[in-house]
Amino acid sequence: MKHQILLLLVSAILFGCTSDADDRYNVDIRWTSYGIPHVKADDWGSLGYGFAYATATDGICVFAREVARANGTLSADFGASDENLASDTFHRAIITLERVQKNAMAMSENMRSYSTGFVAGYNRFVDANRQNLPAACAGEKWVRPINELEVGRMFVAFGIRYGAGNFTAGIAAAAPPGEPVAAVQLDYDVTPGIGSNAIALGSDLTQSGKGILFGNPHYPWHGPARFHMIHTTIPGELDTMGASLLSGSFIVIGFNKDVAWTHTVSTALRLTLFELEINPENPMQYRYGDEYRDIEMIQVAVPLAEGDSQQNVYMTHHGPVLVSEQLPWTKTRAFAVRDAVLNNDAAFSTYEAMQTATSVADVEAAISKQGVYFVNTIAADRHGSAFYADISSTPHLNMDILTNCRRDVTGLPSSLVILDGSNPECDWRVDPRSTVPGNLPADDMPRATSTRYFTNSNDSYWLSNPDEPLEGYLPTIGPEKTARRLRTRAGLVFLNERLEQGGNLKADDLQSILLNHRHFGAELLLDDVLAICDTVDEVAMSCDVLREWDRTANTDSRGMQVWTEFWETARHIDGIYAVAFDADDPVNTPRGIATDKQAVQDAVLEALVAAQQRLLDAGIELSAAWGDIQFAERNGARIPVPGGPGRHGMFSYINTDFTKAKGYTPILHGNSYVQVVTWNENGTPDARGILTYSQSPEPDSPHYYDQTELYARGEWLQLPFTETEILADPNLQTLTLEDN
Repeated sequence: MKHQILLLLVSAILFGCTSDADDRYNVDIRWTSYGIPHVKADDWGSLGYGFAYATATDGICVFAREVARANGTLSADFGASDENLASDTFHRAIITLERVQKNAMAMSENMRSYSTGFVAGYNRFVDANRQNLPAACAGEKWVRPINELEVGRMFVAFGIRYGAGNFTAGIAAAAPPGEPVAAVQLDYDVTPGIGSNAIALGSDLTQSGKGILFGNPHYPWHGPARFHMIHTTIPGELDTMGASLLSGSFIVIGFNKDVAWTHTVSTALRLTLFELEINPENPMQYRYGDEYRDIEMIQVAVPLAEGDSQQNVYMTHHGPVLVSEQLPWTKTRAFAVRDAVLNNDAAFSTYEAMQTATSVADVEAAISKQGVYFVNTIAADRHGSAFYADISSTPHLNMDILTNCRRDVTGLPSSLVILDGSNPECDWRVDPRSTVPGNLPADDMPRATSTRYFTNSNDSYWLSNPDEPLEGYLPTIGPEKTARRLRTRAGLVFLNERLEQGGNLKADDLQSILLNHRHFGAELLLDDVLAICDTVDEVAMSCDVLREWDRTANTDSRGMQVWTEFWETARHIDGIYAVAFDADDPVNTPRGIATDKQAVQDAVLEALVAAQQRLLDAGIELSAAWGDIQFAERNGARIPVPGGPGRHGMFSYINTDFTKAKGYTPILHGNSYVQVVTWNENGTPDARGILTYSQSPEPDSPHYYDQTELYARGEWLQLPFTETEILADPNLQTLTLEDN
């Protein structure tokens, strides 16, 4: 009870007390086919109320579990495992009341009302459906009413998930030398392992003269980062449709009557480590310039099923200390991590402006507020402009710092930047042009507007349009004049093939680039592999299958599995390419297999043998239809899923586990919320899309697999945006919510 009272007091401090008039909510939620909610209200508070209710309808169990994670109650709610205890310790120490309050104070009045309404709408759903929750969380105590403080913590937790959140275990385990420390092995690949494709066309290349946007994020098929389709309207003020995160509170990718935008995970740096020089007389101090500074011990109480567990986190002015086998805290040195997103409070103002943008110029102005965390932004508008930018949260490091301050640690990737934490000259720069202290100003980050095109598939900004490469930016944003991923090249080649066929493009053309599921890597290299195949009988079975393969990852394609297993090994062969990367021809190089090199021939054959054996050992038929061995299981049924690994050259990206006797399942991440948006002659949006995994993760939901079946058949939805389209839907259902 004492804890609940404290939370209520904090919420009042953060968001202010509201009058009775402010507490009245009135909102219509209209669901069209496939469970897409259209939330319509006359004020921001009511819009948030309906948004939360609609989201909870499909994802209450996921959202409630994320509340527990972000607020450090996993141990109490799900058991005190080492992982849960570390997560609770991290979140309770790092996401402080002050940080949540700073975010709240940065909100506009509209967004404060919206957030208050969101909490009330979520709690309304919990109260009204307590006896009718999905099986995954029915009767669970962790599905409970929330408050503004908890939602604020969730927002911060999402922002740092792919930054400092990567080092949760190392931060929670840190302890001074001489104290026991559990062995900690951390994954120092700070890339989140997810990505996206995007294409924006301008008026020079479209039949209508209006912009066209293709957005294809490759986000997880499970968990809190799933997308959820939704439409929000305040008549005369806001009318935006798209997708939010299932654990989120507003649309992050979408469109309105004037502009459409999407995101792709960018290459920019999100954090740095700092090597600390420890005071030899006191392991709780580190040198900074000519003085020693104290390492502060932060004590947090982690709730358990019975009582609390006192845990410690150690803090420097750079950030928390972390430990691992490669980065121990010794009598001479320690390491701290600083996250570029942690103190960024601009997201709400950024996305509020994005949703009401009327042109790509407005999109640029919105993201220049610096509230985009770790993604590129690609947009197109009905006026015929295309736009690309990587204006995201990244440390402000100049070339002097990168040249003089780097520290190397054996066993860690070179992409992990470790700086000298004892030298003030090595700290992140503070620039008055930046809204986030220590972050690179938006003015210094790449962006461009055009009436032709931009693409991005998670490589850096450099080749967003090969005809007009973006150059001259800091390497911490991304590399220039380096080889691009096969998936990046696939998107560029497929788009330019369409353009070279003559005539400008329409939305169907961009849609088909994904739906044909072509395998660019195989188109580029398979003929050379088949030439090597002819020399050895041992792989005759695999070679026969590859020879007949149509070089796609459609569900009826046969042979995709052989290439998938082969290339996963072969892509690491030294000197495998016949033509090396050429910065003057980056779209077409590297290419070809170096068939004239015996060592390459031998390695290719070894990779084929290994691929064939792995499939046979797993009980996977070499010539099985791809959809029979790559699938999503829904309530005992198998739904075939087209697409394949992006790292192998698939523009249609699906990443999976490999399960013996089944194949490529479950689906981990890949094509998720896909949209193609342009505008009709009368100015209304022509938007088609698909949510590949459907609206709800719950097996007992009617929208657990309906869109997944559509996706398997190569079908998309025409997204109902106008009132006429919504009201004409044959499956329309309406709920009016009032709260006085």
